[in-house]
Amino acid sequence: MRPCGPAGGIFAGELWADERGEATLFIPTAAEIQPLGRVEPAVVPGAELSVIVHAGSPADLDRSYGVLAAYVSSHALRVDGPIREYYMVGRQDTADESAWRTEVGWPIFSTGAAT
Repeated sequence: MRPCGPAGGIFAGELWADERGEATLFIPTAAEIQPLGRVEPAVVPGAELSVIVHAGSPADLDRSYGVLAAYVSSHALRVDGPIREYYMVGRQDTADESAWRTEVGWPIFSTGAAT
């Protein structure tokens, strides 16, 4: 099977607040997936997200999370829902950590405006 998009993760808010919670990691593929152990097919549901792109190592990803959380809070956009990460460029693409890119998506209510 070949990926048909970037790998990602969906993380429950409790994971950040309580250090315990649900996390789903995925690799999109057009091929049919047969369940095997803890691997099972799933569809990532659509969502309205406020997104920031983090450049570099995930070691300081918390800084991008902080900027995004502040933006969402200050604009009163937050809704309950899982946070998403998409690994656009990573170690599988290049050993150069400065080239790595992670999109972080925070769930928001729809404003009707695309930015």
